[in-house]
Amino acid sequence: MIRAAGAVLWHDGSVAVVHRPRYDDWSLPKGKLDPGETVPAAAVREVLEETGYRAVLGRHLKTVRYAAFGGEKVVDYFSARAEGGSFEPNDEVDELRWLPVDAAAELVTRDTDREVLGVFTAAPADLATVLLVRHAKAGKRDNWRGDDDLRPLSAAGWRQAEGLRALLPLWGPARVHSAPRVRCVETVQGVADDIGAGVLLEPGLSEEGYWPDPRAGLDRLLEIVDGVGVPVVCSQGGVIPDLVSALADRAGLPVGEVPCKKGSAWLLAFHRPEPGWSTSDPAGGPRLVSAHYLPSPLASPKP
Repeated sequence: MIRAAGAVLWHDGSVAVVHRPRYDDWSLPKGKLDPGETVPAAAVREVLEETGYRAVLGRHLKTVRYAAFGGEKVVDYFSARAEGGSFEPNDEVDELRWLPVDAAAELVTRDTDREVLGVFTAAPADLATVLLVRHAKAGKRDNWRGDDDLRPLSAAGWRQAEGLRALLPLWGPARVHSAPRVRCVETVQGVADDIGAGVLLEPGLSEEGYWPDPRAGLDRLLEIVDGVGVPVVCSQGGVIPDLVSALADRAGLPVGEVPCKKGSAWLLAFHRPEPGWSTSDPAGGPRLVSAHYLPSPLASPKP
């Protein structure tokens, strides 16, 4: 299996399509993973290499599979906002066009690219994005004699946290929230440090705080969604599956099983709420559009 990643790169109502002289085709920017690289990191790198533009990732759009020389090719596509840069012809791409989506769909060579563009147009480009993270490994509870709230990350957990520190900035986070557990805070502290933010504690998103009133925990997450910029939210394995399932049920979105391994994350995208909405009347509040599971960066697929 050949792993690859790409994006629908958008800016001011247009999307980028590129011409590859080697294949004489028009396509969305994409390419194969480098050894040890995560799928999202490959998407950002390939966009930069092929278009010259820095990409800030949004929702996961679609996983495409097709036969290729050497085996099956699996390509994950994300929505991505162009955050600056400029195109210069290179060995891989000799032309870039910014086009309305309909025109881009007519130009691209592959039907799979048209399918990805169809998913992209099914929701607004500028959705509200949340990265819901399960804390990294903290060793066995039975081996910790102190207050469990104070149980820190293990050596393996710190490696997972460093992986998240590299992965999560691909979505341009602006805020960091965490359940008030040392292992949760430590998992996302590096991300907070890198963006110059503090870690905002969320008691209602810990296991002890969530289960007495799950509705209050869900409402609090929706309030976080409605804030400025992309939030990272770190919680626990006893909370995240229920939160994701509740959000999906409310939106009528099938998600099936909700995996939640340590050091992993859920990429959640929401329709932005109506002005003045209230958790007491959530009809106009954030509504889940897509939910995509991101394994721990240390468990990323190999090309």
